[in-house]
Formats: sequence, C-alpha cells, structure tokens
Amino acid sequence: MSEEQTLIQDNSPKPMSPLQEFWFYFRQNKGAVAGLLYIIIIILFALFAEVIAPHSPIQQFQNAFLTPPSWQTGGSTKFLLGTDDVGRDIFSRLIYGARLSLVIGTMVVTISLSCGVLLGLIAGYTRGILDTIIMRIADIMLAVPSLLFAIAIVAILGPSLVNASVAIAIVSIPHFIRLTRASVIAETSRDYVTASQVVGAGALRLMFLTILPNCLAPLIIQATLGFSSALLDMAALGFLGMGAQPPTPEWGSMLANARQYVTRAWWVVTFPGIMILTTVLAFNLMGDGLRDALDPKMKR
Repeated sequence: MSEEQTLIQDNSPKPMSPLQEFWFYFRQNKGAVAGLLYIIIIILFALFAEVIAPHSPIQQFQNAFLTPPSWQTGGSTKFLLGTDDVGRDIFSRLIYGARLSLVIGTMVVTISLSCGVLLGLIAGYTRGILDTIIMRIADIMLAVPSLLFAIAIVAILGPSLVNASVAIAIVSIPHFIRLTRASVIAETSRDYVTASQVVGAGALRLMFLTILPNCLAPLIIQATLGFSSALLDMAALGFLGMGAQPPTPEWGSMLANARQYVTRAWWVVTFPGIMILTTVLAFNLMGDGLRDALDPKMKR
C-alpha cells in the first residue's frame, strides 16, 4: 500500500455511533434544542423546589392579599411574581406546580404507553378475532372527545389528582394501541422476523425482543407529544375543579381559582397560563426534534 493511500485512509471520517447520529440530527432543529433546554430547566426547578422556592406553596400571608409583582407599583421584593387572593406566593406555587405537572405527565405516559404497547403488540401480532376486539374498543374510545371522556371517568371515580391522572392515561391508551399495531404489522413482514421464526423463536421472543425494539422510534415520539397532551388535559380538569383540589399548587387549578380576578389582578392568571403554554410548547418542539432524529424518512 502506497503512502498516499495510507494517508487517505487515515483521514477518512469515522462512522458515527447511534448516539452521535441521533444528536447530529436532533441539534439541526434549533427549536427542539430550545425546548430540551427549557424542559431541563423545569426539571431542575422541580427537583430543587425546596431550595429555589422562597416560601411554602400553601403558606398564607394575611397582610399580602393580591400583592402585585415586585416590579409593579405596590409590589414587594418578598413576592417576586406577587400573591394570590389568599396571600400565597405565586412564584413558589409555580415551582411546586412544575414538580406536580412533571410527576403527573410521567405517570400518565407510563401507564398509557405500557398498556397501549402491550395491547397494540398483541393485536398486531396475533391478528384475527383478538385484533378485531381490541381495535373496535379503541375505535369506540377514540369516537368520544378525549376531554369529555376524561371528565366522565373522573365523575365516576371522584375528583382528585390521582383519579384525574388515571382518567387521562385511559384516554391516551388508544393512540398508543393504533400506533403500535401499525408498526408491528409493518415489521412482521420483514426478513429478520421470518429468519427468527425459522430458527425456532417463540411468540413472546418475537414480540418483545425481535419486533418491539424496532417499533420504539415512533412510540418515543408519541410519548413525548403525549406528555404535553397530559399537561393540557390535567390543566383543563384542574380548571374545571375535577383535578387537583385546593390548596394543591397545580397550574390548572391556579387558573380556576383566579379567574374572578382577571380584571383586577392580571398576574394571578397570567403566570400559570404562561407556564402551561411554554411547557407544552417545549415538549411539542422536542417531539418534532425527536421525529427528525429517529425517523429515517425525515433525515436529510
């Protein structure tokens, strides 16, 4: 081998690892990177709420009802974003509300993803009568508006944070079922599945170790978008009084408790609304970035 050929080989770019390839495509979407950074900040706020929050989220200051933000006339540096109608610090409640929202979103996505993937995997692999039963039930659930369905479930179980989370998880299951089933049907006809069947792989091994890992990309994207949907639905249930109950610092219930003060105390409604808006937007942007990085058809 000549010296020139050796130099060309030494200078040839090394292939990227799967993680490096993922990050390369993910960072091309600037909005997704911004969303990821915002989510990391929210997670840090939630983890260190006791350190960052200046007050307890349920502590009431009797001499500070509806105090405006610190930069407005009449505001106080003691209450950065002002207080609500019973004298609770809004900034502290927003920080603790971030923790609650992340826990709720994680619980909802975990339940809906686990049940949806299991049922979708069974439906897509077995087909036949079992597939028909599962998909018809999913179609019936999808025919009812999701928020109305969640309200009906909470009305049966009773208004509480846990029951609202369970209701939202149940409402989200059909989306994961349909997505998993479609991915499983597409993968079942591929050569590697046929080869596994030839060498004697059992049904459970084919479903969970052969087919499922190749269906994870769209499921991860759907889980990210489902997280933002869970936050919106929980905020809606909290606004309707069917989610978190006072004095729990939940963004939706904060909006519901403050709606009568919209005209005289704008900060009581504005800041919880901004937190809901920006957090949902951040998860949606990150979901777009995950789609670009994980879907081969989206890679440039």
